[in-house]
Amino acid sequence: MSIHRFKGRAASLLLVSLMVPLQSQQPPAWKDPSPHITQFVTVDKNVRLEVLDWGGSGRPLVLLAGGGDTAHVFDDFALKLTPTFHVYGITRRGFGESGFSPEGYGADRLGDDVLAVLDSLKLIRPVLVGHSLGGEELSSLSTRHPSRVAALVYLEAGYPYAFENGKGPTMKEFQDLKNVRPPAPPPSESDLASFHALQQYCLRNLAFTYPEAELRQQFTTTPEGRVGKERDFPGNATMLEGMKKYTDIPVPALVIFALPHRLGKWVDDSPDPKVHEAAKAYSAGDRVLTTRQAKAFEDGVPTAHVIRLRDADHYVYLSNEADVLREMKSFLSTLR
Repeated sequence: MSIHRFKGRAASLLLVSLMVPLQSQQPPAWKDPSPHITQFVTVDKNVRLEVLDWGGSGRPLVLLAGGGDTAHVFDDFALKLTPTFHVYGITRRGFGESGFSPEGYGADRLGDDVLAVLDSLKLIRPVLVGHSLGGEELSSLSTRHPSRVAALVYLEAGYPYAFENGKGPTMKEFQDLKNVRPPAPPPSESDLASFHALQQYCLRNLAFTYPEAELRQQFTTTPEGRVGKERDFPGNATMLEGMKKYTDIPVPALVIFALPHRLGKWVDDSPDPKVHEAAKAYSAGDRVLTTRQAKAFEDGVPTAHVIRLRDADHYVYLSNEADVLREMKSFLSTLR
């Protein structure tokens, strides 16, 4: 797994090609088992965002997915938060069922989208929780409208798109490092026989898996129920446009880094020594950059609570759910 895979899903899944469907009876229509209510909120001309509402009691908490993902990636995690919070999730423009317009696309436009959802739902000082690129929206909104949010939680989201004061690495350094990362093995035809099979493929290779609803957002389904082509979302081409340098976070913030990152179980299981050599080189560089970024955030925002979780995946809330929930509970219990 790439720690800065802005498409936001297992790199190996990007290699999926259209497989020849098996001759079988068409399966019944799949229904999302997650107990959320779906609504659409207009945030811009001809742009509506998908908003999921899992319900719950207490202060509102809004989940923002990483780049390329939809709010459905939180289907399981959200339910662990509903005993204490009323939990929502937003699918970013240009992805999933949300609308798209390339005009004015950028960090503050994405932050304004989140603000428009808060206004529409009349959410008073919610907690915002962002994964990966979602940290950009957290920083954009909180720096311009600090009174609108109670706190921020950066889940592997405190990278230069969310905080850069010249003391840490640049985004280009992280992107360049991806060139030495070994590619994960692609799923086989049997792994693509169903979305359940694809989940098991992820579990074997990563030691965690994604909600089925999220995989169904990312890939088409063949008439026979197999995993089809990867969806090409329009937001992919513009996702990193309009980045800004945020040098201060003026609201309470919990910042969780995976340090060092876990590449995936597939690396340990690989019989190829070249894979291990590449993984070692990548991990060494990644450790240096992430260590610098975590320290830059910690020193630059003394009020932030920076946590380093050892051997966690970039999808830290999936790979280390209990650790993340523990840190969030401790941090959020101090809010007024």
